[in-house]
Amino acid sequence: MKIQGKMFLWLAVFLLIMAIVYGLWSKEPAGTTALFLAFGLSVMIGYYLAFTARRVDAGAQDNLEADVADDAGEVGFFSPHSWQPLALGVGGALAFLSIAIGWWLMYFSAPLILVGLWGWVFEYYRGENRTQ
Repeated sequence: MKIQGKMFLWLAVFLLIMAIVYGLWSKEPAGTTALFLAFGLSVMIGYYLAFTARRVDAGAQDNLEADVADDAGEVGFFSPHSWQPLALGVGGALAFLSIAIGWWLMYFSAPLILVGLWGWVFEYYRGENRTQ
């Protein structure tokens, strides 16, 4: 995390210089404000990462002699199959289509979205995965 903190702090320095140069050169307030806000955001993220890096164990990215496999961890759990994204996709497509065709189409898309959401949230609470 030390490296990421330093990267954001160096990005903040760059953004500050560019904000000053852009503000003096262009005299445009919106872009100058956006660059100063980006500077502030970079300072906050960089400070957080640098502050946190001192309190956690050193990761493999902070060790110069580490391999890529040293930082590998659990990727996560992925569902083997699910039909719920199809219902959500069709319901979402009909919902956005209702803006162009007519709001009456929302009567058909809302149940599809609700069934897809309900099924996706509770798909592990039925069948062989159900707890007694």
